[in-house]
Amino acid sequence: MATLLHIDSSVFPADASSSRAVADAFRGAWQEQHPEGTVIHRDLAKNPVPHITAHAHTAGFSDPATHSPEQAAAFAERVKLIEELERADAVLIGAPMYNLTIPSTLKAWLDNVVLFGRTAGEVQSVKGTPITVVASRGGAYGPGTPRAGYEYVQNYLSAVLTDFLGADLDFIVPELTMAPADPGMADLVPLFEASRERALDEASTKAKRLAQRLAA
Repeated sequence: MATLLHIDSSVFPADASSSRAVADAFRGAWQEQHPEGTVIHRDLAKNPVPHITAHAHTAGFSDPATHSPEQAAAFAERVKLIEELERADAVLIGAPMYNLTIPSTLKAWLDNVVLFGRTAGEVQSVKGTPITVVASRGGAYGPGTPRAGYEYVQNYLSAVLTDFLGADLDFIVPELTMAPADPGMADLVPLFEASRERALDEASTKAKRLAQRLAA
């Protein structure tokens, strides 16, 4: 049966996080299609993976037979994360925008799983794996908006997940998530609500469509 790897990185719980709420909708629809399948949930806010160290980094560019004990231990932790990614039939990532980019916990996970010569570069062991990213953001950063030039979440993740890993990447983008909490954005609340509903609908539809595609 199919395996979904679900990565969350929001620091907030689902009732206060758009990325978690939309990702949960995707996961729920996926599980309806794959009731006997496996979901591996990695919550990077609750259980962050180690940031890349010199030992973990240099071990990725050298022969395992030459690794020091420190390199071997650090590299073994990277391999666990890489193998978890490689076993997944599909990946779901919650990636809220914090200070214009992704959470540091998600960056740490990416630094661990991006390994040239295995997952990235000419080999790309996860090439073609469908990855859906819920890229929530407090404001509006789409094409044509005043802050379009500050959009570093989709641009960055497209470069890493598509260009480096060769994944089949798709985005769901709930916007204006700060509107209910920021008095200065009060007039944008209806747009936030519309964006949220659209994202929840997309999550359900895309999860079902992906599940059916993988089952075919």
